[in-house]
Amino acid sequence: MATPQDSAYFEHIQISEEQSFLWRLDDYPWQRCVWNYHPQAEIHLIRYSSGLCFVGDHIGDFNAGQLVLVGGNLPHNWVSPAIGERKLVGRDIVIQFDHARFESAAAVLPELKEVGGLFKRAAYGVEFFGETARRGEALIEGMADLSGVGRLGVFIELLSLMAESTEYRTLATPEFLGLFRPGSIVEIETLEKALAFIHETYLERSSLSDVAALVGMSDSAFSRFFKKHTGNTYSNHVISLRLLMARKLLTETERPVTDICYDTGFSNISNFNRAFLQRIGMTPSRYRRASRSRSLKGHTGETSAGTRLEDYAS
Repeated sequence: MATPQDSAYFEHIQISEEQSFLWRLDDYPWQRCVWNYHPQAEIHLIRYSSGLCFVGDHIGDFNAGQLVLVGGNLPHNWVSPAIGERKLVGRDIVIQFDHARFESAAAVLPELKEVGGLFKRAAYGVEFFGETARRGEALIEGMADLSGVGRLGVFIELLSLMAESTEYRTLATPEFLGLFRPGSIVEIETLEKALAFIHETYLERSSLSDVAALVGMSDSAFSRFFKKHTGNTYSNHVISLRLLMARKLLTETERPVTDICYDTGFSNISNFNRAFLQRIGMTPSRYRRASRSRSLKGHTGETSAGTRLEDYAS
């Protein structure tokens, strides 16, 4: 995650009068790959790598091929952890556009009316799956060699695919949309500094007091600040990160459950089991067995809005 000095929480996007949208190939890390928002909608394709996806109050893991539509002014970020000094060249393709222009165009192009519902869902962030994600990826990659009307035609085909799809889930909660308010530059830099520190230390025994001291706030002031700008409590944010890592270790390693409990920052096995059962809907041991028997689908405890911090106990 970039430092506050290298990042801008509000991303200023300029789309020329000669273009309906921007198509961009992004490396990671890059100064714009931070917890950011902008008035324009964004279609985000992960071409390779894995890590953590942040959209509003949603925190989930991502892998190659993830396709997400993010509405205007909805904060988001994709973090590939532990890459050291490496640069992931062309990790993402990003398409940014003013959805209001397409909605207004429906007055003269009635076929565009079908995307109105899509843009309403985009306010929460929408992740696409299955054939929709595969076809969407092919369309987005294919735009690289196109321009003008040809590229616009493929973009409209992409919007139509997303609008008609039933292979999706929304990500952020209505509660988050009601809470989030864009902050000042100083607030933004403070939040970015706090999030970077939390991401680096969430597997350790760091506390809210540690983060508050880092950004020069009292515990109570930082707690209110964090809730205001993320829609989540500090403890929920940390627990969500720890459980995502625990799920990864349970499915990808043979480490004992007790070791994973402590490796992911939980103080005892009882707290670990309780948090896992409350959020995932099963014990860690059962989760491991289910994931290996390929019967995990439909039993992960995720709702239509994905992984939400509010689902955890404070």
